[in-house]
Amino acid sequence: MLNSGTMKKQARIAASILAADFAKLGEEIKRAEAGGVDEIHVDVMDGHFVPNISIGPPVVKSIRKVTDLPFDVHLMISEPEKYVKAFADAGANRINVQVEVDTHIQALEMIHDLGIQSGIVLNPDTPAESLKDVIAEIDYVLVMTVYPGFGGQAFMESTLPKISAIRRWLDDVNQEAWLAVDGGLNQATIGKACAAGADFIISGTSLFRAEEGIAAVVKEIRKTAQCQSD
Repeated sequence: MLNSGTMKKQARIAASILAADFAKLGEEIKRAEAGGVDEIHVDVMDGHFVPNISIGPPVVKSIRKVTDLPFDVHLMISEPEKYVKAFADAGANRINVQVEVDTHIQALEMIHDLGIQSGIVLNPDTPAESLKDVIAEIDYVLVMTVYPGFGGQAFMESTLPKISAIRRWLDDVNQEAWLAVDGGLNQATIGKACAAGADFIISGTSLFRAEEGIAAVVKEIRKTAQCQSD
């Protein structure tokens, strides 16, 4: 749970288009927007940092025309500094880089220089301590609750202590920053992540493939996410 002195924010919800139907991606994004999500999450994979390949700046530029929602771009790539400007020019509102990449500090500095929000991402096995040099300067921390690269994996409860530790640090040095979680999130696991301190939920499969529709799932996520303010 959050400390009583912690600034409380309504949780944000981002729809991860990795789980969308790419044959009609524009329609899927419009469907997510109509369903009430706050942002669109874009996973960029290079086939090197993670064993999969997804999309590049031209696709982001194309879908930028479809919605005014913020684009939260996660660079799961080995050399993010080479592509930061291209994604910013394509319409990213926030760019997130992996802390495991040697050039992550250089990439974060470039993102700041471009005047957009910056984020840092940790894989499930990466210790929270790896953030200490940058945590006061960033807008967003993303804890991966599955191994990055593929959708549909099960939530890893072993990440919960790390979420709690990062929440405490943010409360001390950077209360404006968001603490996001991504991977295996459903009604049960969202509650656990929010209780640990997360205030930003990234969901793909449970949104785009929900029989009850995106709006119904978003409503339930918002209700579940209120646990952080209890």
